[in-house]
Amino acid sequence: MAENKESGKLKITQVKSGIGYHHTAKKTLIALGLRKMHQTVVQPDNAAIRGMIFKIDYLLKVEEV
Repeated sequence: MAENKESGKLKITQVKSGIGYHHTAKKTLIALGLRKMHQTVVQPDNAAIRGMIFKIDYLLKVEEV
């Protein structure tokens, strides 16, 4: 069941380059909306985004907004 309350947001910053890592890590960065070093995006806090973050947590810095 979907809840009416709005879930939180996550501020995701790329802190490390995707160069030299597996191509799936690079594709995950692009899927999150990150294309450059030190770029920050705000994404909704849901299971899909959390899964992508978990997969490449060594390239990211994540903060709750």
